[in-house]
Amino acid sequence: MSRELKPYKSSKLNTANFGNMTQNDYNVYLHLISKIVKVDDKGNYLKPEQLKREYHLTAKEYNQIFNCDMKNAYSFLKKACKKLMKTSVNIEKVDLKQIWEINVCSHAVYNENEGSITVMFTDSIMPYLSQVRDQFVIYNLKEVSNFKSIHSIRLYEQIQQFKDTGYFVKSLSQLRNIFAVGNKYKNYNDLKKKTFAHAVKEINKHYHIDLDFQEIKEGRKVATIKFTFNKTKIAKRYRQDGTYTNEYIKPKEKSKYPDIVLEGQLSFEEKTQNKEQVGNVASNIIQNLKIN
Repeated sequence: MSRELKPYKSSKLNTANFGNMTQNDYNVYLHLISKIVKVDDKGNYLKPEQLKREYHLTAKEYNQIFNCDMKNAYSFLKKACKKLMKTSVNIEKVDLKQIWEINVCSHAVYNENEGSITVMFTDSIMPYLSQVRDQFVIYNLKEVSNFKSIHSIRLYEQIQQFKDTGYFVKSLSQLRNIFAVGNKYKNYNDLKKKTFAHAVKEINKHYHIDLDFQEIKEGRKVATIKFTFNKTKIAKRYRQDGTYTNEYIKPKEKSKYPDIVLEGQLSFEEKTQNKEQVGNVASNIIQNLKIN
């Protein structure tokens, strides 16, 4: 049985600016980091320097998660290969009063014959992709596979960082950094419409999460945004020896086919109405045949 793919990263990397990455570029990046195995054969966590640096991703693997046309999958990988090599992230080290700029990859290769990419992550970024002790973010890659916007993915990742609280607050400058828009949308209403308002709608479309936001003003201007949502519940699952593990119960995904109703789910009244409709149609057909 194959291992579930789960992107795992430090919260510092979760709020980092990923520049001009498209949604497909970011999907490829997430798919690659979800391949990182962080434990040895005995279940012990590996240190950053012990982690494998090089990872391979095929168009078929990408298609299985993100369900796109295979021709597009090849194109996405090829474009992401170039983008990953050009991408660096800024990591703020508050204790040192420094901002570090770190390259994501040391090399990236597109394999024409196979339609795949091989990527080597840098030594500098690995500590933020290993089993960190401070705040971290983890979720199943499939959870973001249906989103059509990179802003939705980035906002969903913020939710996962604060899933135990049910809320988080970000300044507009922090949101601009997370969504990597800089000063692109100088007008607040444009920023809201193009990034987080749209993302909130898309996330709510796919999950029973009741995601919403509140504008907090300083004077007449909006300064910060408070996001609220249904938090992840924690249930204790006890073993026979008395020990237990925590099971995290996230808001459920909505059905992809809400309008389809099976016959067994119809009420007696609905079934009767359906029979009457079928009977009326049959009567009309017979009547027309008699006239003709």
